[in-house]
Amino acid sequence: MAITREEAWAILTEWTDGESLLKHARSVEVVMAAYARKLGHDETRWGITGMLHDADYERFPEEHPDVVVRRLRELGEEEIAYAISAHYTQWEVPWESPLDRGLIASDEMTGFVTACALVRPGGIDTLAPKSVVKKMKDKGFARKVDRHELKTGAELFEKDTGMAIKEHIAFIVDVLRAHKAELGLPGEEG
Repeated sequence: MAITREEAWAILTEWTDGESLLKHARSVEVVMAAYARKLGHDETRWGITGMLHDADYERFPEEHPDVVVRRLRELGEEEIAYAISAHYTQWEVPWESPLDRGLIASDEMTGFVTACALVRPGGIDTLAPKSVVKKMKDKGFARKVDRHELKTGAELFEKDTGMAIKEHIAFIVDVLRAHKAELGLPGEEG
């Protein structure tokens, strides 16, 4: 029996208290679910993968992502567990499926787009892909975001989808814009 969204949320909130990380989990969930719809994959499974990718990071930073991967494997969720085990290039876990590549493409980029929206006067409402690309070149902006991860994830995903990086960024911006109130993203209107 497949894990439900409610069961996944319970795992996330068992180990994560911080509002920022919970919002990031929800942001990546909505982006992954939207990509699943667009690409003809299982929306719930892709969303859960996005939601849980950092579920153990706050409580077990030295063991991340092994704790959540282990829990998912115990639940029989190998596909989701594997994608999460591969969501950082330096772990050198091969990306074998569209789900794996979708997560590596969406995780860091969603966080980076969020950071860009937070400093923009018009927030997410006026954020354009060219602005995000420009911020990617600014090493002083959002220093913790690994630019290699942004580029590598986008390049891997482009092989599956044909979407160039600006199209990928535009998609993420549109999805986050649609959820801006829930995610606490600033905008020109509410």
